[in-house]
Amino acid sequence: MLLELALKAAAIVALVVLALTAVVYLTQRGALYHPWPSAPDPPPPGVEAMELVTDDGLRIGAWFVAAAAGIGAEPGPAVLICNGNAGYRAHRLPLAHALAERGYHALLFDYRGYAGNPGSPTEEGLRTDARAAARALADRPEVDPEGVAFFGESLGASVCGGLASEMPPAALVLRSPFPSVVAMGRHHYPYLPVVDALVWDRYPLDRQLAEEVRVPLLVVVGEGDEIVPADISRRLFASAVEPKRFVEVAAAHHNDESLLDGDELLVKVTAFLDEWVRDRRDVP
Repeated sequence: MLLELALKAAAIVALVVLALTAVVYLTQRGALYHPWPSAPDPPPPGVEAMELVTDDGLRIGAWFVAAAAGIGAEPGPAVLICNGNAGYRAHRLPLAHALAERGYHALLFDYRGYAGNPGSPTEEGLRTDARAAARALADRPEVDPEGVAFFGESLGASVCGGLASEMPPAALVLRSPFPSVVAMGRHHYPYLPVVDALVWDRYPLDRQLAEEVRVPLLVVVGEGDEIVPADISRRLFASAVEPKRFVEVAAAHHNDESLLDGDELLVKVTAFLDEWVRDRRDVP
């Protein structure tokens, strides 16, 4: 009798896990992507609106912020900013303005399906959008195409990693990066069988940094990040090749302003970019 009850209980648990796995499998993109639902207002003065055309023919919105010290000068360094999951480009304007004040042009854009853009987000789709943004930034007359760095936050770090594997930037800054969607799924859903075969958009940043990306790397994390814990980002950092640098912002959570345009973040990012982008451009 006890054995029969135990077998029935095990069967019920197995069915529940199977049902949950099926639901997560069928709704995984809805769980992974959280698009900003509406189109942004016109950009503020001093910010130029752009329209990017992707390889598959989509037209997506972008904003260009010129470096304060670079207007009318020779082509200068620039940073492509790849957003995290929530929000849209207006929320990253403080970072773009801070970089511009430090002499770096900046380009902000929204992915397909975000902020009024056409299309639906996928791993390949987001990389296609970032590719269009990187090309548009490098083609601007104010920008030195050899001096373009990528800055990606959270999901945007994975987008940047994929893009860097095919279009190496001058330097790569990843804020709150995670190794892969599978790794994060196993962290947040330890009771489900999260395996590559069940995941549509994998974002294998750990493999890309270990095998494909060969550029200077800065990883910035928040000590109190509950979405992408610092230890997970640290393990990812360990898989990357030199030169690389790791910065942990004390007491910062995933969505804190200190990880958007905080003083410590800006000091570390600017020092890194100056070393690997601006100073390298000055060497004959």
